[in-house]
Order: sequence, then structure tokens, then C-alpha cells
Amino acid sequence: MTLFYIILATTFGGVASIAVASFALWAKLASIERWVAFAVGAMLTVVFLDILPHALSDGVVPSSLMAWVLAGVLFFFFLEKLVIWRHSHGDLTPPPGDGTAAADAHHTHHHHHHHHAHGHGHGNDKGRTGLMILIGDSLHNATDGVVIAAAFMADFKLGVVTSLAVIAHEIPQEVSDFFVLLHSGYSRRKAFLYNLLSSLAMVVGGVIAYFALDQAQAYITPVLAFAAASMLYVAVADLIPTLHRRFSIRDTLQQMVMIGLGVVTVVVMHSFLH
Repeated sequence: MTLFYIILATTFGGVASIAVASFALWAKLASIERWVAFAVGAMLTVVFLDILPHALSDGVVPSSLMAWVLAGVLFFFFLEKLVIWRHSHGDLTPPPGDGTAAADAHHTHHHHHHHHAHGHGHGNDKGRTGLMILIGDSLHNATDGVVIAAAFMADFKLGVVTSLAVIAHEIPQEVSDFFVLLHSGYSRRKAFLYNLLSSLAMVVGGVIAYFALDQAQAYITPVLAFAAASMLYVAVADLIPTLHRRFSIRDTLQQMVMIGLGVVTVVVMHSFLH
């Protein structure tokens, strides 16, 4: 059943994030930034109230677990420095009239994570930037699949809340990717199709991780530590700086409310699953 849950969660996560991002782009909603704030609250809560406590409950030495988390954070930092882990789109910007919050979403991600080219020109660049986006996004989605798989293999409830956090941070990322694909010369239909296909990498990553970890149960805890490091790094180094670009009292209050909502959502879901 664990494999079934992993496949279900990764499939739903990929499709749901693409669907919501597509609707947001189509409707030109000014609420994309709120998803970023919600994702911050959800991810930090999953890290500190779910993943790490669960890993510690397995009897692992705390200093050993934290060493893995530290190694993970440093790993993602150096990976990002190699321009593998985050968007580096140079002077690419969203098309005019898409709204300030949507434009912020373009700059938001990532995560955590991608092979992207620097400084390609505006408009149609023969799809080169778009291709790099798709490759990087596929690697990122595969990593999310590994995170979800490790969480489900450790505990069903942990898998559910981790999947929620992954979906939350995927939405602004997919909006960002849509902007770049469109700016790279792809039609809306192709941008949607290619993003949907790249989301399947989450399923592939989850299935591979399941079979790999099933044969090496001792590595589940280190992988959970890396999962915690991944979410922690994305929330603190990637998402929060995006929120700091808006510093009016109104924006700050909205961000605080959405962060709080992210925290409460995970806590309530955790309590419900118990």
C-alpha cells in the first residue's frame, strides 16, 4: 500500500499544482504571492513539527540527525551556487500586464533547484531557455518525489503533510515556469503540456526512491534529514526573500496571515490524521 500512496500523492501533487498554476495564470490572479507565504508556513511547520520529530523518535542520536540536516543545507547551497538549483533567467521578465504579484512569482523560484540558462533574450529564443527550464523542473520534481516517498515510508501521516507542503510550494514555482516558457516562444498549450509532462518526474522519483529505500531501510532517516534540509533551505533562502520585496504594513499583515494559515493547516491536518 505504501507504493500506492506514493504514486497517488506524487501524481496528485504534480497534476494539482499544474492545474492551480494554470488557472492562476489564465485568470491573472493577484494572489500568487499569498501562496508563497502559505508555502513558507506549511514547509517550516512540516520540517520542525513533523519530519524532524519523527526522525528523532526512531532513536537516532540528535547530533547525528542534525549533522545530516546541516550537510543537506550546505549541499543545497553549493548546488545553487553551481546554477543547478534555482532559476537564473537573466533579464527574462513576465509579459506586461500580468500583475505585480504574478511578476513576483516569476522571480520566486527556485528551489530550490534548477538548471537554467543566463540572460537569453526576450521573446522567442528558439526554446533554449524553455528547454533548460523543463530539464531543471523535471529534476526538481524528481527530488520532490524522493522527499514524498521517504516521508510515506517513514509514516503515513508524515507522508500526507509532506505532500501538502510540496504542493503548496509547487504552485508559485509552476506559475514562474509558465511565464518563462511563454516568454521563450512556447504557446500556452505547449507550455501547459510540457509542464504537465515534467511533473511526471515526481512520480518517477517517488517510485525509484521507494524501491531503493525498501532495500536500504537504514537510509530512510538520512533521507528524511535531507528532505527537512531541502524544505528549510527553500523556505528560508528562496521564498522568504521574495516576501521581503513587499514591506508595506498591509502586505506584511497579509503575509503573516497566510504564513499562519500554512502553519495552522499542517497542524490541523496532523491532528486530524492522529
